[in-house]
Amino acid sequence: MTNMSVTKLELNTNNKFICPTCGEELNYVEGGAVEVIGDRVHMESTLPKYECHHCNVFYRELLGSGFYDVFPLGKPKKKLLRTGDIPPMELKRGADGKCECPRCGERMDYVEGQPVHLVDGKPDMENVKDHFRCSYCQSVYRRIATTDYFQWSEK
Repeated sequence: MTNMSVTKLELNTNNKFICPTCGEELNYVEGGAVEVIGDRVHMESTLPKYECHHCNVFYRELLGSGFYDVFPLGKPKKKLLRTGDIPPMELKRGADGKCECPRCGERMDYVEGQPVHLVDGKPDMENVKDHFRCSYCQSVYRRIATTDYFQWSEK
């Protein structure tokens, strides 16, 4: 299904593209390997795209023009909760070292605290404390003080 209208995606203050419909930050997905579907080579999966899980669509650039066409994503795994609707909660790692993301339901990774790193001559404090990170919805949950409770966090 191809939409006949194209759009120029806008950048937010973090220099990330935002969805023109809902304003959420789009998730960049690199192109993957060539797929063979029904004895035919399917090249579409090799192209990068920007996904909006809130609107269940993705945007793909048209021939390096800076304009993007919109396509429906496959059936979403779960509807993403709004970040303001996620209360502080107790999160514990399972046997696999992961736990369920309260926002999307996917398994998220536990990231152990690391020493401060310098990025462009400035200290990067993002990974100093232990936290959980979801690669599906890009959510980060940081520990509240010395408790077992975690709160959704903006990086």
